[in-house]
Amino acid sequence: MMPMSVILIKSINLYLFASICLLGVVLGTQTSVHANGGAYKLGAGDLVRIQVFREEDMDREVRIGTTGYVTYPLVGEVKAVGLTARELEKLVARRLMGRFFKAPVVTVAILEFRPFYVNGEVEKPGSYPYQPGLTVRKAISVAGGLKERASRRKINIIREKDTSATPEPATMDAPIGPGDIVYVDQSFF
Repeated sequence: MMPMSVILIKSINLYLFASICLLGVVLGTQTSVHANGGAYKLGAGDLVRIQVFREEDMDREVRIGTTGYVTYPLVGEVKAVGLTARELEKLVARRLMGRFFKAPVVTVAILEFRPFYVNGEVEKPGSYPYQPGLTVRKAISVAGGLKERASRRKINIIREKDTSATPEPATMDAPIGPGDIVYVDQSFF
């Protein structure tokens, strides 16, 4: 028969192990979102939550501004555009380390993705919140579907990453990324 103190210690260790595993799963899903085949890169308009483990007063929900920066306590402005959530975690932790914390554990969760846009011959053109796994078909559905005069063959995408804003022909199954613009042309027949 094991003493009660040994059972209690084993129970606490098991609880801590399970908690750490669960934390890893949660953080993994929050920080490893993929868009268009690569790790999701943060951009202007994304809303993120930045937290420091066991420092609730440091928890912040911040929207990445048009300049690409977020402001965070004790750190100031941090360039977030183009980074993954995990890269932003490391950057904030590095800036906090030493001066304010010994070994801060920083987490970044994407709460709201920047929008994508649907224009042209759809029922409700406009901007809509991006969701991972989005295709042209789903984007059109979110925008209320095609109008009667819409062309199913003349659909173009302008990719956010394309600085020349060149429309590329798209199929209904083409992936859509945050900031992308879907344009559905009119059919003449």
